[in-house]
Amino acid sequence: MSPAVRPRTVSADGIPMSALLAEVSEPRAVVVALHGGGTTSAYFDCPGHPHLSLLRAGAALGFTVVALDRPGYGASALYPESVDAPEQRVRLAYRALDRILGDRDRGAGLFVLGHSNGCELALRMAVDERGDELLGLELAGTGLHYQAAARDVLSKAGPGQRPVGLRELLWEPASLYPDAVLRGIIHASPGANYEAAMVAAWPRSAFPSLAGQVHVPVRFTFAEHEKIWAADPAAQHEIREIFTATPRFTSNDEPGSGHNLSVGFGAQRYHESVLAFVEECAATAGAEQDSEIS
Repeated sequence: MSPAVRPRTVSADGIPMSALLAEVSEPRAVVVALHGGGTTSAYFDCPGHPHLSLLRAGAALGFTVVALDRPGYGASALYPESVDAPEQRVRLAYRALDRILGDRDRGAGLFVLGHSNGCELALRMAVDERGDELLGLELAGTGLHYQAAARDVLSKAGPGQRPVGLRELLWEPASLYPDAVLRGIIHASPGANYEAAMVAAWPRSAFPSLAGQVHVPVRFTFAEHEKIWAADPAAQHEIREIFTATPRFTSNDEPGSGHNLSVGFGAQRYHESVLAFVEECAATAGAEQDSEIS
């Protein structure tokens, strides 16, 4: 039987924040999953395909998983003025997690996974004053340079307008995804107002600046069929080089996967590899605590 996933909505500084939660009583750790643009936390619980769900896979392996609707999505979508600034979004994310988890056991601690636009919040959480308490980060679906075709498509985007060709960049090859996903079940949410400016500043300034301040282990996943971000060996090397303060950087090439790793047919394999990395980070953190005590 698949582990239960239930919706949660809590108040964070008076702003409603929603999430999906799959919890276990004595977790190895807590995995916090942050979705990308134009979707919600449902991205991590693929409808009709429980074996592709990060929430269910994590709980089955002994992890509590919280898929948070990023500020500006889900219950907080009606409060755009409260999520415009990066520091507002980081505070809301941490407050929401504290309210959702309460006094529940967190195991070895929190681990954050960010996908696509969710990588921005993941990195900002990691460089926040609470960031050094994180076990580590998993980042995917982002980069420093757009592929040529993606640059052309994205240059034609306007406020609230999805440019022609964007679907092909995000969801091709179509054979990698269940039909229900391609019909729009997962990616049926308008984007947050702040994201246009955020995306524009991301590759040239925000990403390099934030990456250099991360002090926890990082794993960066490159999908074989990524069509938005450059993921060739030179691009991978450049990304590795900007994480100057992390104690450990690991690259992961994910075969048979497109940009949207967590809702494709390869999601189960990808999620298992993420959770294996979480376990490694938890073991390292535990060993470091033991050495400090002794």
